[in-house]
Amino acid sequence: MSVTNLRPNMEHWQERVDLAAAFRWTARLNLHEGVANHFSLAINDDGTRFLMNPNQVHFSRIKASDLIEVDANDPETLEGPDAPDPTAWGLHGGIHRHCRHARCAMHVHSIHATVLASLADSSLPPIDQNCATFFNRYVIDDHYGGLAFEEEGERCADLLTDPAKKVLIMGNHGVMVIGETVAETFNRLYYFERAAETYIRALQTGQPLRVLPDEIAEKTARELEAYPEQDERHLSELKAILDEEGSNYAS
Repeated sequence: MSVTNLRPNMEHWQERVDLAAAFRWTARLNLHEGVANHFSLAINDDGTRFLMNPNQVHFSRIKASDLIEVDANDPETLEGPDAPDPTAWGLHGGIHRHCRHARCAMHVHSIHATVLASLADSSLPPIDQNCATFFNRYVIDDHYGGLAFEEEGERCADLLTDPAKKVLIMGNHGVMVIGETVAETFNRLYYFERAAETYIRALQTGQPLRVLPDEIAEKTARELEAYPEQDERHLSELKAILDEEGSNYAS
């Protein structure tokens, strides 16, 4: 019997399993930051109820059954057991209230994305295929206002109202990636960090950059968007690896 079917009595079980796998792999790739950072996944039509990691639990230990349900319209959510910290509720609640297309949201302080967010110019030029993936598909926040309590979360959400922009480079902070599913969003998060690393390492050489023409970068981005099932296959393989290792993520 598949480990993904060990707790079929819980609601949104497959979504929980996918999200737990994303947490585990994010930790394995060292894209997380201690017991901070948060992922969320909408579970109702308007996106205002969502699954999220419990407060102060390391990504490498999160199980499907650990995920808590959060109501973006109910501040009393913060008083429940394992309630998210106020910054998580402020940032993810704001996004799920204002961006219905953001069914899944993943926020990390991964090293290379955060280095990019720390530059005076945080744009990501299309110097390779991974960087071209994000051509015209991100927005930069140049007005960091401190910890992401409710007001700051609302401000960040306003920057993601264009469905074509699925990455928010949070100046002086980190990155927020959104998508329709866990698989899509994690895949985007993975490749954005790879793209940021390529760019940062290229800058470190001090050599001139070979930047793709806009029309080729846009063509590449569209081709990758249409590439069949790459995101689902990516997450499926990661879950298969975890299953073979005997991980308890799906419990």
